[in-house]
Amino acid sequence: MKIALIAHDNKKADMVAFVSKRLDFFNRDGLSIVATGTTGSHVQHAGIRNVECVASGPMGGDAEIAAMVTRNEIDLVIFFRDPLGKHAHDVDISMLMRVCDVHDCPLATNYKSAHIAVKYFKRKNE
Repeated sequence: MKIALIAHDNKKADMVAFVSKRLDFFNRDGLSIVATGTTGSHVQHAGIRNVECVASGPMGGDAEIAAMVTRNEIDLVIFFRDPLGKHAHDVDISMLMRVCDVHDCPLATNYKSAHIAVKYFKRKNE
């Protein structure tokens, strides 16, 4: 099982809080984590082991994760996005979300939906 973690700058603290409360889940055997650059370093500092970091979102990281989704390598994308912010790479963000829909990959874009998704996958893999 592989989960992708992405967070816009204004949401990185939320991502750290989210994973910190669920370290047992994110560090379990058989679970792989991939994250965009800065988000990856933040969640590693929060205590997640073995994070594969791709480029930062604006440098193509969202597109790298979308490519993994198209190859069915990702089981869940958790993307804490800032819906009120303006992002130079909005087209990449839209593309990632579209690819998740096309390939039927679960996508959680806020704390509550991510909580529900993790709860589901935790029960499914027990």
